[in-house]
Amino acid sequence: MSAGPERVIRDDIRALTAYHVQSAEGMVKLDAMENPYRLPEGLRREIGEVVANAEINRYPDPTAPALVQRLRKVMGIGSEYDILLGNGSDEIIHIIIQSVARPGAVVLAPRPCFFMFSHYAQFAGLRYVGVLLNPDFTLDTGAFLRALTEHRPAVVFIDYPNNPSGNLFSDEALAQIIAAAPGLVVIDEAYHPFAGKSFMTRLAEFPNLVVMRTLSKLGLAGIRLGYAAGRPEWIREFDKVRPPYNVNMLTHLVAERVLAHHDVLDAQARSINAERERLDGELRKLARVTVFPSKANFILVRVPDAPRVFEGMRRRGVLVKNLHTGMPLLDQCIRLTIGTPEENRRCLAAFAQALAEH
Repeated sequence: MSAGPERVIRDDIRALTAYHVQSAEGMVKLDAMENPYRLPEGLRREIGEVVANAEINRYPDPTAPALVQRLRKVMGIGSEYDILLGNGSDEIIHIIIQSVARPGAVVLAPRPCFFMFSHYAQFAGLRYVGVLLNPDFTLDTGAFLRALTEHRPAVVFIDYPNNPSGNLFSDEALAQIIAAAPGLVVIDEAYHPFAGKSFMTRLAEFPNLVVMRTLSKLGLAGIRLGYAAGRPEWIREFDKVRPPYNVNMLTHLVAERVLAHHDVLDAQARSINAERERLDGELRKLARVTVFPSKANFILVRVPDAPRVFEGMRRRGVLVKNLHTGMPLLDQCIRLTIGTPEENRRCLAAFAQALAEH
């Protein structure tokens, strides 16, 4: 008789719950930090022509030379650094963690941060250490430096800006951490389009630094493209773990074509930032609401009863993210993605009405 999953699947995997994506059908979707704006019609036609002429009967070129050249030009990545492409930055996290997965290795990150760091560490059988942030979501630099000394992590991941809080950590603190780290430090700049600051320009300063980004928040979430830049001696090793055709041909073509019009994406990011500041100001006028400063495309708020406010907004057709799930520092917190002006108007109205119910 063949064995069932309980005999062959790891116990820690069987104990997990698959990530649940909330249905947003018929709702204002403000739960996933997506760019709310579509591309202009002319650019969509260009993409259609490029895709129509793609030789999809062939495997994609794994080196993606045209896309890599475009990324270097648009993102300011010097030729002295190599670039690793991934099927979203999630895959790059997975590749890096698999690459450092010696027995007993440790992955270290702030807490709270992007949850996939801990998930991929667990999948690889590594020990994950989260260093608790201060109550205002700033880095506890002393605690972080002590954790580096105590745990000697193979890799440190740091969101910049942080997810889910939206704030930028101190550059000075990050520089201290990178310099003190015994292994690799990956700065995850998923929200770089809205932050106006980057460690990409400091790659030369730190031999153990890799900067990771995604095109998802910029406006291309549907094609799943992430990339990491760093010294060749790091990227060459990660490339050994990368599947040979991990990024599909259509993603190559669409990303290269859209990045040729990066001014469109930059203008959309400016609009999102302006809406973020406007929404921040309106939220601060409401009683019983704590608004945390953000340099991302979302705002984190604390309310008296997050599950009830979340459900109240959902009943009014607005889907946001309830973060009141037991994670440290996120007690009674909700994350609001920045949408279009009309979406934000509906979000604010639903939020205020749901808040007033309790």
